[in-house]
Amino acid sequence: MNGVITPGLGLAVVCTIMVAGAVVVYLAAGLGDAATVPRAALRGTAQLAVIALVLAAALAQLWSSIVVLVVMFGAAVMTSARRSNAGRSAAWLALAIGCGLGSVLPLLLVSGVVPFEGVALVPIGGIVLGGTMTATSLAARRALEAIEQRWGEVEAALSLGLTERDARLEVARPTAADALLPGVDQTRTVGLVTLPGAFVGVLIASGSAIQAGAVQILVLIALLLAQSCAVATTIELVSRTKIRRATRRGVGRTSSR
Repeated sequence: MNGVITPGLGLAVVCTIMVAGAVVVYLAAGLGDAATVPRAALRGTAQLAVIALVLAAALAQLWSSIVVLVVMFGAAVMTSARRSNAGRSAAWLALAIGCGLGSVLPLLLVSGVVPFEGVALVPIGGIVLGGTMTATSLAARRALEAIEQRWGEVEAALSLGLTERDARLEVARPTAADALLPGVDQTRTVGLVTLPGAFVGVLIASGSAIQAGAVQILVLIALLLAQSCAVATTIELVSRTKIRRATRRGVGRTSSR
């Protein structure tokens, strides 16, 4: 069985029709700038074309695959910093994302479950990295927002004798569940609501549903551990004021005692 989708005129026509359809919906429903969809489609196509060419060469060698993964890690840190508006403290987000990735990738490689080859390292590492980045971004953003909005509770805890770290942690900790919820829900509903990318990719490439299921459950459980470690680290760093808003206004002046 070979169900791999190949580039060609048919694919280009179908994608063009879908983009045009999205533009029509944008215009009819007043969803915003209708040019958003074609711009995003063109940018995504260009990026994937470049990445495909790079990966075709990089995955042939282990050292170049590691370089690709390092570049992806850097991009993940910058994206997480932008989403959480962490400013100069964004360097600490690298620690959080690194804790998540580091809790999973060595285990997968040392155990031999994932072969130490570029063709396996980059796809699996990229999926785990992407999920960890998303959880880290959500955790940092929600925790920082909670502390700003509930600063009165932090001050009350300080007045009761709690350290600043403990006072901030009391407010920030509940937001961790929100950051972890997407990953937990994805694992709970896999196969019932959605068929995630790893499953579909292996299924199309190999035709083996058993192999596809094995790869997908490995990825999902790896994400649970990686995201848990990353979010726990993020909440701790926020509580210790290592990760903070680029512009913190009144909260920044009050908390930097």
